[in-house]
Amino acid sequence: MLVVKAKLKDALPGYNVAGDLAEALSAKCEQLLKDAAARAESNGRKTVMAKDL
Repeated sequence: MLVVKAKLKDALPGYNVAGDLAEALSAKCEQLLKDAAARAESNGRKTVMAKDL
């Protein structure tokens, strides 16, 4: 799990946060990171940079 549930509540003041939101957001983040790593590797780098997102 990459997402801290308590931080979601802080980021969304005035809204309720469903129990499955953190898991879904974490899954999206994981896929973004995997894609970024693949882009870095395809560019001959071992360092993942913001531009890889």
